Amino acid sequence: MSQVRSAPELDSRRRRRDSDDERGERDIDTRRHRHSHRHRRRRPSSESCSSSGDDDRSRRHHHDESPRQRRQKDHSRRDRGDHDVRRRRSPQRRKEPTPPLPPPPPLLPGMIPGRTGGIYIPPFRMAQMMREVEDKSSAEYQRLTWDALKKSINGLVNKVNATNVKNIVPELFAENLVRGRGLFCQSCIKSQMASPGFTDVFAALVAVVNTKFPEIGRLLLVRVVLQLKRAYKRNDKPQLLAATKFIAHLVNQVVAHELVALELLTVLLENPTDDSVEVAVGLVKECGAMLQDLSPQGLHAIFERFRGILHEGEIDKRVQFLIEGLFAIRKAKFQGFPAIRPELDLVEQEDQFTHEISLEDELDPETNLNVFRANPNFAEDEKAYENLKRSILGAESSDDEEGSDDSSDEDAEEESDDEEDEEQMEIRDQTETNLINLRRTIYLTIMSSVDFEEAGHKLLKIKLEPGQEMELCIMLLECCSQERTYLRYYGLLGQRFCMINKVYQENFEKCFVQQYSMIHRLETNKLRNVAKFFAHLLGTDALPWHVLAYIRLTEEDTTSSSRIFIKILFQELSEHLGIRLLNERLNDPNMQDSSDSIFPKDHPKNTRFSINFFTSIGLGGITETLREYLKNMPRLIMQQQKPASSESDSSDSGSGSDSYSSESESSSDESDRKRSKRRKK
Repeated sequence: MSQVRSAPELDSRRRRRDSDDERGERDIDTRRHRHSHRHRRRRPSSESCSSSGDDDRSRRHHHDESPRQRRQKDHSRRDRGDHDVRRRRSPQRRKEPTPPLPPPPPLLPGMIPGRTGGIYIPPFRMAQMMREVEDKSSAEYQRLTWDALKKSINGLVNKVNATNVKNIVPELFAENLVRGRGLFCQSCIKSQMASPGFTDVFAALVAVVNTKFPEIGRLLLVRVVLQLKRAYKRNDKPQLLAATKFIAHLVNQVVAHELVALELLTVLLENPTDDSVEVAVGLVKECGAMLQDLSPQGLHAIFERFRGILHEGEIDKRVQFLIEGLFAIRKAKFQGFPAIRPELDLVEQEDQFTHEISLEDELDPETNLNVFRANPNFAEDEKAYENLKRSILGAESSDDEEGSDDSSDEDAEEESDDEEDEEQMEIRDQTETNLINLRRTIYLTIMSSVDFEEAGHKLLKIKLEPGQEMELCIMLLECCSQERTYLRYYGLLGQRFCMINKVYQENFEKCFVQQYSMIHRLETNKLRNVAKFFAHLLGTDALPWHVLAYIRLTEEDTTSSSRIFIKILFQELSEHLGIRLLNERLNDPNMQDSSDSIFPKDHPKNTRFSINFFTSIGLGGITETLREYLKNMPRLIMQQQKPASSESDSSDSGSGSDSYSSESESSSDESDRKRSKRRKK
């Protein structure tokens, strides 16, 4: 029986058959193609034969093609025909010619675009454009002067260094800093970010400008603090290091208050990380010497926090080594990290203006000052700044500028030459460079010597001009006051100079008067060292005792600082000489005029104050003579009043004085009786 196949099996057999047929057709086509190729190689024919043969082959090949291949070819021909028809019907698109570019506009002041000034204009072209502008108060002219001001400020700030800062300052004041205060602050901050090694130079420049324009110093400090806040939030370590270094040197120059640095250190060490501790270490290195003088307790608290971080041990080993190095620097009294270099100490103490800003305050950077804005009162403001510039720089600068433009006649030229010669003869070095070098040499000699004899021998070799002996005395006193505790080395050195030359003795006497008049400005540690230094000179008779006449020991004429100075001075003298010898020296008849100011006898109140003062410091033994005088003071007053009453004409006045004297005698007798009764009790 024939087996009945299912439909799927039939379909698969059909597919297999179709595939076999297609494979066979493909084999036949390849064989024919090879045969025709071989036949063509063997017998080349003419064109007619070849064409007829080609037609036959094409017909034969057409017959041999499968229906599917024919269908595909028909479809491709049909598509090509439709495409050709479409291309014939569509009109050709012509390319439109591009219009020519408009010519560039002329270079006018009003067309300088951009916030930063736009394109570069050569200086000669800028000057020509400024001359061509007729209206000096127009916006175009103001824009030109703004660009010139910006370029000059940037140029001066970029070329400043430690050697030419004194020359840059007058040129900077010659520019309108009131108008360009935003430009100045921006230029200083950018230059400091680009070269942090010159931070102390930029801080010195800002300190000088701050003496004349405090608002500029505050604006720069505000911008630096805001920059520091942004860097701290973004965790931008390079920018944070630069900002903290700038703040540290502003604290050193007393432009910023020391509380700004202490607050910043507190914030950095509150949640310590490797980066925050590293930044704090760098900040303490830069301004630690100044903080040690201004706020020793605050610096001590910061170092205690450093010690706690070191004991916790949660930070990296590298940062721990940084903290240990910082403690070593503190132990060496910040040697190698001075607060202000001598060549950058440009501002006097009384001219300094300090700004106190908190990190939590809402600060306005006033960024609108960096952008040009037309000023309706431009001419008046320029004249006002010209007057201010003359008052700052003096009238000589304006005279020189006016004198450089005139002189047409020969006589005028000769007179100007003579004046220039006279001015050249009057030139003096007001920078005190030689004086600074002398002080540096004296300081290094004192600090590098082993003992006072070596120091004295080296200092005597220094060639001093007449009048410079005072500088040696001042430097010796300054070095002594800077020590943590008093060193006998300085007293022996001062004693040796006083005994060698009387000039030094007179200079130390002047230093005594000067230090006592400014004693309220000294800290307790410096005050103690200075008092012990002068006590050594007095105790060894290197300094004459008549300098004590400058001290007037009364309640009105002394302050707390001066009383501490007198206390330490006399306590040291009593240790040197002993209480008995000190009493003899003070009661010496030759010392009567000098000791009257220390032991005043003009009023009982002042006498009691002097007695109580010396008794409270443990030197009541030197006031025995003064106590006797106070005890006999009523009788002395009575004796002084008797001749006055006898010379008077009226008897009433005489009887009144007798009654007064009898009353005083009775009162004195009663007081003596009371004292005797107390003793018996």
